[in-house]
Amino acid sequence: MKKSCVSPFLCVSTLLLAASATLSDQLPDTLPDPDGRPADMSQPVKVFILLGQSNMLGMGRVGPPDKDGTLEHAIKVKNRYPYLVDDSGNWTVRKDVRYVRVMGSGKGPMKIYANDWLTVNARTIGPEIGIGHCLGYALDEPVLLLKSCIGNRSLGWDLLPPGSPGFEFQERDKKTGLLKTYIYAGYGQSPMRWEKNTTPQPINWYAGVQYDGDTANAKAVLSRLEEYYPGATRYEIAGFFFWQGDKDRYDAGLASRYEEDLVRFIKQLRVDFQAPDAKFVCATLGQTEKGARGNDGLILEAQLAVDGNSGKYPEFRGNVTTVYTKPLCHGGASNNHYNGNAETYMDVGEAMGRAMVALLRGQQ
Repeated sequence: MKKSCVSPFLCVSTLLLAASATLSDQLPDTLPDPDGRPADMSQPVKVFILLGQSNMLGMGRVGPPDKDGTLEHAIKVKNRYPYLVDDSGNWTVRKDVRYVRVMGSGKGPMKIYANDWLTVNARTIGPEIGIGHCLGYALDEPVLLLKSCIGNRSLGWDLLPPGSPGFEFQERDKKTGLLKTYIYAGYGQSPMRWEKNTTPQPINWYAGVQYDGDTANAKAVLSRLEEYYPGATRYEIAGFFFWQGDKDRYDAGLASRYEEDLVRFIKQLRVDFQAPDAKFVCATLGQTEKGARGNDGLILEAQLAVDGNSGKYPEFRGNVTTVYTKPLCHGGASNNHYNGNAETYMDVGEAMGRAMVALLRGQQ
């Protein structure tokens, strides 16, 4: 485990925390500052792929410091996340965690938005900051956080994994009140849905096109590993992080199939990246409480169901966990990016990072 000291008192405290973490195999409640040292490059890079929609993309505001809800305000006024700044007030940098963010619409061109050591160097943040500091502290191996996602994408349409079949769904027409049956697209089909016994009219998009694009972009980064993690020659896919669900809640048909789609999504990612043992951490939507009804409730129940401890999917025990984020949400909702509150993104990120560490250590 990596440790750092910024004063004699903090050094003692950090050592005690580290000793406690070693004995209990748990991360300390407050992470210490990064020590500034690179990881052990004799080991393969542990790659964690971050997927989802705008929740994962991240809209947490960094400044200004006098505005509640920003990261600077949380640090300077509330004394939260001390490991993000050094004694001089500068943002700390993890030289053992690389952060890469790429994005493309569907199978369109990939644009690189970040390729640097993990630090705060943009106007907004996502959960990657909390995730990366947890993993960087817990692991001696080099870590690569590879975020490949775009906003406004649904699991049941844009991110639908290969092999997903189409299905029928009935709902009442809002104007006539008549019950209609719709066919929802399976992977590769278009459009998203059409009325039964009618001829579908394809559009310039198909079910799963964003899944194909996001995974292809992640693989493109890994194919040129040294460009994104200097000095690296080997890697292993250690885990996936997924924070998504907002767009699916606006369609009853998609919400009804969210659990089935999520199970297939987890399994297909492991196949596509040839990583059968990779861990998977899912985060729920921050505004949805347990017991919620309607589409929001269906999505929450689906996300909680895939947790290995739920018992519903025995094959996920010890390798899939779900972070219930309602207690970590500082207002707002997924559709307004939690009002841009950086503490929401930090707290969810830390919780996801701790959950992944627990999976890697066999504690889940």
